[in-house]
Amino acid sequence: MSIEVLAFNKWSTEGIKIEDPGLQRYVNLKARLVPKTGAKYAGKRFHKSRTFIVERLMNKLAVPGHKGKKHFRTSGPCAGKAVTVYKIVEQALKIVEKKTNENPIKVLAKAIENAAPREEIVTIEYGGARYPKAVECAPQRRVDIVLRYFVQGTYDKCFNKKTPVELALANEIIAAYKLDPKSLAISKKNEVERQADAAR
Repeated sequence: MSIEVLAFNKWSTEGIKIEDPGLQRYVNLKARLVPKTGAKYAGKRFHKSRTFIVERLMNKLAVPGHKGKKHFRTSGPCAGKAVTVYKIVEQALKIVEKKTNENPIKVLAKAIENAAPREEIVTIEYGGARYPKAVECAPQRRVDIVLRYFVQGTYDKCFNKKTPVELALANEIIAAYKLDPKSLAISKKNEVERQADAAR
């Protein structure tokens, strides 16, 4: 008899499915009691895909990445502290549960599915001139991009502002879940896919 592991010892992941066939192998919904494996899978190919999706969100929150060729944020809650991001994500998921009356892991999974871009723009140079060209986005990269936009949208709304980071993250996830352009990830996806459509 197997015992079900609950995420944060609160939320079940049983029955949650990713409907997008391209993302099914790359969004891991196998729950962890404490989503902090300490790079247990590092070194193996596609190791990120074996990591619980909530832990990947936590890792992005610790280091939000680059925006416009510069490091986006290097102070405040994004100091690389595992305990800090653990508490932020747990509180954000509680807020999501309270606002939607649904399992917050399910809401997060659907938000990722909704906001993951399908196409991108690359620039090709031909005869000294540069042209934009539409290309399909790899599934692993789709998940990476959407998590980065969640985090950058969160810090946009809370950095040096009165909004707490937990509430900003919860609002970002809920907006993406509802396909609301208030979510940075949704607005970026729509913008990129519109440009890709024009560059086809």
